[in-house]
Amino acid sequence: MNDGEAGLPAGVLERVEREHPYPRLFVTVSGAHLYGFPSVDSDIDLRGAHQMPLEDVVGLRPGTETVTAMWEQSVEVDLVTHDVAKFCRMLLTRNGYVLEQVTSPLVVTTSPAHEELVSLVPRLVTRNHAHHYLGFARNQWRLYDKSGTLKPLLYTFRVLLTGLHLMRTGEVQADLRVLAPEYGPGYLPELIEAKKAAEKGPPPASAPGHDRLGADVVALTQRIEDERDRSPLPQEPEAFDELHDLVVRTRLSGRPPA
Repeated sequence: MNDGEAGLPAGVLERVEREHPYPRLFVTVSGAHLYGFPSVDSDIDLRGAHQMPLEDVVGLRPGTETVTAMWEQSVEVDLVTHDVAKFCRMLLTRNGYVLEQVTSPLVVTTSPAHEELVSLVPRLVTRNHAHHYLGFARNQWRLYDKSGTLKPLLYTFRVLLTGLHLMRTGEVQADLRVLAPEYGPGYLPELIEAKKAAEKGPPPASAPGHDRLGADVVALTQRIEDERDRSPLPQEPEAFDELHDLVVRTRLSGRPPA
């Protein structure tokens, strides 16, 4: 997939290809672009998984489990990838971020191994992922309380609605524009529109007051807890063996498996 298809500034993919030290299983776009409310000057968050060669795993010179890079390319680009084994270990926790990264529709680079990971996601979702989204929402609401800016407010609602949808359906959906009509209060589209021009600005003057916003956050939090408690989702991931096999095949091949 080229830069234009993923909505990236020209040359981003070429820089990743040129400077990343390892083959990538995938790189996708995360952050505000994935969540459906990027501003004109929003950072571009690239996330993914890479493959260290076998000698970097078994030898005395360890490879780099986590590769990070940041550069300016009309906007700030932030790249983070984890080695396949570390990434798969993270998938076996209640970490919603990695589920969103695997399933992001904003694909920069992919591979058959990435497609295999996507196919396993339904068997990696658990009731315990509710804790991730509830905890993230609490943190973002505290940030909104301190700053009064729109970004953490939208992040609060985004994670609450993603968590609610996940508990109800087992499906990962991170785009607030998709989630808001079904689950969110009616003022969210206006907040999303306002965010486009003001990455760090306040909510528009027509936005609800703090008390109304807080009440809606409390109500959505309760809905997630209720959905979690009656969800048929398992307590633990059910695809451990398949992830183990994927890591072993990838390690032994020295490249993302075809």
